[in-house]
Amino acid sequence: MAERNDPYRSFRFEVEIDGITEAHFTEVRGIGVSYDVIEHRSGDQAGMAFKLPGLTRENNIILKRGITESVDIWEWFKGEPGLAGAIERKDVTIKALDEEGTEKAVWTFYEAWPCKYEASDFIAAESGIAIETLELAYEGFLRSQ
Repeated sequence: MAERNDPYRSFRFEVEIDGITEAHFTEVRGIGVSYDVIEHRSGDQAGMAFKLPGLTRENNIILKRGITESVDIWEWFKGEPGLAGAIERKDVTIKALDEEGTEKAVWTFYEAWPCKYEASDFIAAESGIAIETLELAYEGFLRSQ
């Protein structure tokens, strides 16, 4: 009988930013890439179009976590004081873990930098948790394992 190969659970993951494990992120969204589709019609092939791969489009990554006294994400977003646009680029790794906590699927995003920061609304009539969101742009990514 073939060995069973179950998919990994979406709630077992780690986020690492330049070697620092940020295990307290509660959500990761946006891992994905696509190609633009270029349609090319040739004069001798009436009614037919060939489809070719064009530019690669990589989604920005969105990280969410509960707001705490930590300002590390905010500090990274705002960059160096007095140096407009001087935001440090960092490698970001997202790891899918199995039930034992072993890395099983790994995505590494190279030269990532925060392009958007957002804090959730504060509403007295609700009892939810305040969330901060960080959106990351990056130069490229690799899936391993």
